[in-house]
Amino acid sequence: MHPTRRIFMFQATTACLAVPAIAQTTQVDEASETAVALGYRHDTAKVDTAKFPKHQASQHCGNCQFWQAKPSDAWSNCAMFGRKAQVANKGWCAAWAKAPG
Repeated sequence: MHPTRRIFMFQATTACLAVPAIAQTTQVDEASETAVALGYRHDTAKVDTAKFPKHQASQHCGNCQFWQAKPSDAWSNCAMFGRKAQVANKGWCAAWAKAPG
């Protein structure tokens, strides 16, 4: 027996509802546990240089090897924060490492 169009549409709709929604990415919360542990700030100029003496004003997420977007993008995923949170191009954390090239 071949399913009717009505049965097919019901099954297709049910299957689509069973698929979880695509996770939305959000900006990293500076107060989150990971951000605090890494000293992350959305603005590299606001980094506590007493706590992070190796920080330099020229270091920012957009020129870090963990930045996962174009250097000109305002926000990007970062390997240090996983897939669900984005860091600011002008941000900084203690994991900063110069991007190759």
